[in-house]
Amino acid sequence: MSKQIHYRTRVLDSLSEISANQWDALLDQQADGNPFLSHAFLHALHESGSASVNTGWHPQYLTIWDADHLLAAMPLYEKMHSYGEYVFDWAWADAYQRHGFHYYPKLLSAIPFTPVAGNRLLAQDQNARLALLDALEKHMVSGAYSSAHILFPAQSEAELLQARGYLLRTGIQFHWTNRDYLNFEQFLSQLEQKKRKNIRAERRKVRDAGVTFQHIAGKDMQTEDWQFFKRCYDHTYADHHSSPYLNLDFFKRIGASMPEHLHLIFAERHGKRIASSLLVYDDARLYGRYWGCIEEVPCLHFETAYYQAIEFCIANNIGIFEGGAQGEHKMARGFLPQKTCSLHFLARPEFSDAVAHFLERETEGIAHYYNELNDRIPFKNADKSLNG
Repeated sequence: MSKQIHYRTRVLDSLSEISANQWDALLDQQADGNPFLSHAFLHALHESGSASVNTGWHPQYLTIWDADHLLAAMPLYEKMHSYGEYVFDWAWADAYQRHGFHYYPKLLSAIPFTPVAGNRLLAQDQNARLALLDALEKHMVSGAYSSAHILFPAQSEAELLQARGYLLRTGIQFHWTNRDYLNFEQFLSQLEQKKRKNIRAERRKVRDAGVTFQHIAGKDMQTEDWQFFKRCYDHTYADHHSSPYLNLDFFKRIGASMPEHLHLIFAERHGKRIASSLLVYDDARLYGRYWGCIEEVPCLHFETAYYQAIEFCIANNIGIFEGGAQGEHKMARGFLPQKTCSLHFLARPEFSDAVAHFLERETEGIAHYYNELNDRIPFKNADKSLNG
């Protein structure tokens, strides 16, 4: 006779209530996990104060237990704004306000400040996953939240959520694929002649400016490396007249707790560091997450954030390079469009219906845009099927 499971739901406002071993053991059972879902990364976001109540990210982690055994978990936040999400719902919030209703607080399942797809419904089996979704919907009602949003879930989760009545929203990112290239020149050889010429010209400008590069593995990063990187990171936000989401304590924490997933690239000129980028990676994918410079050099961004990272992928046999949100300019550098998704449940039927109609029109527009992008794939004619 099989053991009867008694599901127990707990809402946690800190990952300190779950051991890293418990959380990561559950994560290891998922098909679409990644380093951003690890206990180390998420806990660093909270403990550093980068994603906290004070910054509008109130952890409300949903967990399902059988006695002391963790069966399922969901990174979940109570949000009082929509910053740091990369799926824009400001117009929805405005519509609520104009009709005299409150959109915030809302519930959000996502990795803060990180538009990377992966599991959001971590569970040991389908029954536990369904129990987790039941708990989410009860929590939304009991807390009088306007809505629940699951950003960049795994495809299997998206299908499950749609079947439960969640609204699907699509978007587009640009990813680079390693087709067993032996080196960067072999990758270039697959591009159209004009694209090859432009990339070589961009790399030459950086070399001619006297810029060289230093790569540092996570285990070898020192305090001064993080301090310089953070200086560059802050400078990028200042250039865009905004405030950085992540603080130095966060970067030092992940440097100490998950160094096997981190890689720093520094650009130097005349013996002085002038730019840096931080890569997060696992065996399958590399994620170009953060970049910045303190001195302007033509094409330095492309070299530091893209070309050096592509070379790292080739050298380490990493299959996919995700270069971050948006950025149609990445196509000229060998990145191809990929569809992303998010799922949304709005508690008020009248707003849910209005958003559903909006999403129908938006989805049509995204589909047309995606097809247009695929007509401009930068590879040679023989390789036009690479993204088909």
